Amino acid sequence: MTAMSSEQKVTVIGAGMAGSEAAWQAANRGAKVRLIEMRPVKMTPAHHTDRAAEIVCSNSFKSNRLANASGLLKEEMRRLGSLIVGCADATAVPAGEALAVDRDAFCDLVTERLETHPNIEFVREEAVAIPDEGLVVIASGPLTSDTLATQIGELTGRYDLYFYDAVAPIVDASTIDYSKVFRASRYGKNREADGSGEDDAAYLNCPFEKEEYLAFHAELVQAEKAPLHDFEDIKYFESCLPVEELAARGPKTLAFGPLKPVGLTDPNTGRRPYAVIQLRQENKAATLYNLVGFQTRLKWGEQKRIFRMIPGLENAEFVRFGVMHRNTYIHSPSLLEPTLQMRAHPRIHFAGQMVGVEGYLESAAMGLIAGLNTAREAQGAAPVVFPDETVLGSLTRYVSAYEGKHFAPMNSCWGILPVLEGTRIRDKRERGAAMAERGLTIFDAFVESAEIATPKR
Repeated sequence: MTAMSSEQKVTVIGAGMAGSEAAWQAANRGAKVRLIEMRPVKMTPAHHTDRAAEIVCSNSFKSNRLANASGLLKEEMRRLGSLIVGCADATAVPAGEALAVDRDAFCDLVTERLETHPNIEFVREEAVAIPDEGLVVIASGPLTSDTLATQIGELTGRYDLYFYDAVAPIVDASTIDYSKVFRASRYGKNREADGSGEDDAAYLNCPFEKEEYLAFHAELVQAEKAPLHDFEDIKYFESCLPVEELAARGPKTLAFGPLKPVGLTDPNTGRRPYAVIQLRQENKAATLYNLVGFQTRLKWGEQKRIFRMIPGLENAEFVRFGVMHRNTYIHSPSLLEPTLQMRAHPRIHFAGQMVGVEGYLESAAMGLIAGLNTAREAQGAAPVVFPDETVLGSLTRYVSAYEGKHFAPMNSCWGILPVLEGTRIRDKRERGAAMAERGLTIFDAFVESAEIATPKR
């Protein structure tokens, strides 16, 4: 690589999980970094300290097992010298197969490493403007200040940065009971004009008998909702009401609304069901399906219990539960390259939850890629795109190339990686282990060929 130009300094806005990781990666790879964090000059409604990478919610970073996509993501990040995963490992507390941390020790260690890095200038002030020059990583998170959000809106041409997520649960297609569900579009509209041929609709239909539906409805209206933060004055749009809010209006609201069975005949009974929940294919590989119209803020345990009352989903595994909360994120598929650079402004990168990932680890992973790539750009090298078979690559592909109508944040999961070739492995752990083995083999070869191994300090 060529020597870095003095004009190519890197500014990172936000010292959360993503910003901290981005600053660390860029600085460790030789870039001079200015890391800007507005706390404690200006606090957010959720944070309580001025520490970098403060943990606001759960102290768990999820599974450490390589047979789990989250475990593979951690290993990929370890092999690239991740600050966040390294500090999590150093401050881990017993949590079985999961990686959980002592939250105070964790953020203290992250802060110390950032403040003592010779290539990082850690500045405590509110970023009120996006720098006009140099390389920039915007990682200001879901509670971006109003001033900066306005700047981002002007930059992206979109002013819908603040909104309430209305995200439906997603299930693993391999865990659906296909003996109970049927594939069809309403009125068989995909069939030939004479009624012949197969219905190739993307929807799977979960049919309710009346008694099943009424039991499901009764549990839904009594279910426990996730509490809102004190600072969240939630306002629902009628078009994205939580399913439990619709259910509270009466038993017929769902049956005559999103669960209406018109135009559908259950081939198992030869008649129209009392109500139907449709599952929409979420990805091209058809490994994931979402529950249409089931945006919700029920507690996750309640979602798992109640949604398994749906015919065909009795043993379903949820790769993402439904959420509804105030959030800030950009419409990345229309704005970003898989390098996390803006297509219209390549010197500007976005990272963290605001690019459309969900979770601490995933946010840090996006920071890692943004930081690595800004360092390469600062030194005159091309940015890199990780292979689809890696979790890092699958996440950046999701946020930059999602083709559905309703882009929503995604966790790391096997469903967004390419399927394994050859005979399908039915055992979940064996399949995960095989995907991890494939992923690490491809990851290591890519790191070597792209010359992005972790630099020695």
